[in-house]
Amino acid sequence: MNREKFISLAIGTTITVGTTSYLFSDKSNLLRADMKTTEDKNKNLKSDEKEILFLASLAPSGHNTQPWFVQYLEPLHWIIGNDKNKWLPAVDPTQRETILSIGTFMQNLEYAAGAFGYSCDWNLLAKTNQDEQVMEVNLIKKESKNAFDITKIKNRRTVRSNFLSDVLKKEDIEYLVNSEPEFIHYLPVTSKESQYIDEQTIIANRIQSDRNPAQQELAEWIRFSSKDAKKYSDGLTTATMEIEGFSGWVVRNFYSKNNVMKQDFRERGIDNVKKQVSESAGWILITSKDDSVATLLETGRKMQRLFLKVRERNIAIHPMTQILEESSTKQQLNPAMGISENIQFILRVGYLKNYPQPVSLRRPVDWFIRS
Repeated sequence: MNREKFISLAIGTTITVGTTSYLFSDKSNLLRADMKTTEDKNKNLKSDEKEILFLASLAPSGHNTQPWFVQYLEPLHWIIGNDKNKWLPAVDPTQRETILSIGTFMQNLEYAAGAFGYSCDWNLLAKTNQDEQVMEVNLIKKESKNAFDITKIKNRRTVRSNFLSDVLKKEDIEYLVNSEPEFIHYLPVTSKESQYIDEQTIIANRIQSDRNPAQQELAEWIRFSSKDAKKYSDGLTTATMEIEGFSGWVVRNFYSKNNVMKQDFRERGIDNVKKQVSESAGWILITSKDDSVATLLETGRKMQRLFLKVRERNIAIHPMTQILEESSTKQQLNPAMGISENIQFILRVGYLKNYPQPVSLRRPVDWFIRS
């Protein structure tokens, strides 16, 4: 679920800044580890509840919008909601991706609840992707057995660069796919299907980059400065976009939403996509039998289960969904893949030499709790 089409800033960019100006500039990327715990204003939440919900919020979402809220009914009894203020109508007009993201949130919540000795009793409420109330959940105390390792949730990261091009090993594919081979499809980099996805990803990114509403939507979710990143605790930061060093300093201090709409910015984004698709072990497609709310939520959960496995095998995942977001590329995808099911996720995969720590920001639990 990712549309980060960014910046490989020109190495030759030079800006002369006096020592005093530099000292007061935005000097380093704001990371998740830099964020301090805020005071909990919601006195209803028990410590277990707060920790479970924070772990749930570490789920991925397009542009890191975090499109969920939690309505607090009583202790251990909540409704998971769909926050329309976090929708991406230019690239996700039917909120398909929003519901998939809420599914990843649910999977994290269930794993986290289990680690604290609870099981989840789910009750689906939503009938459409636009319904505000999505899922009711009751946490029920149980005897904990084989609790999920929550460090996997804390350490999950979307990685965008430095993929190796080695094909995934057979044992790694079997481990990742496990009991869900019907809906998880690995396309090795050597296959014609993988090469087709490479080409179409570049084309879809070009189409999307040329669409001003999509580009404007992207601009709205970029947190150029550390000040804005801290203020909103969501969106795309220079750290999540992997813009480091001098390039990151330039972006944080001299870029704004207006830059996103300029042609040179769009061209750099396409160049970056070309570089990304040239580095991978191929692609993983996740499919579903239909597009119902229940199925989309389960497919999001399926993707998150996969995502939480990859780090221990030194495999990176980078969701690149543009093909599914542009009608001209989407309608050609299933015939080209020879797949009849609905394709819901397109994930670029590859081995890494070194796995970086997570950096994306998350809103404090108090920000997404509603009474």
